[in-house]
Amino acid sequence: MLRILAIVLSAVFFFAPSAWADSAKLFEYHCSGCHVNGGNIVRRGKTLKLKALEKNGYTTTDAIAEIITNGKGNMSAYKARLTETEIQDLAQYVLDRANQNWK
Repeated sequence: MLRILAIVLSAVFFFAPSAWADSAKLFEYHCSGCHVNGGNIVRRGKTLKLKALEKNGYTTTDAIAEIITNGKGNMSAYKARLTETEIQDLAQYVLDRANQNWK
């Protein structure tokens, strides 16, 4: 019985969605309407591409989390819609994708 339980639990953890997948879903749901593939359909210079993030001073997850949390200019604040953990995960996702040139 314990062996079966161990196999079942192993399968659950092995096939459970990763944080990366959850962050990608968060991005798809909350961000991709304006930031498709790291671009910006509202303000061309305010993309999520690495060069633009560096130019605009968003080079850390904390800086990106700050703008996700409180918004700025045309960007809405997400502090009422996302948890602090979701915001941090999303900020890390954006920075990771920018470092990979959104590929």
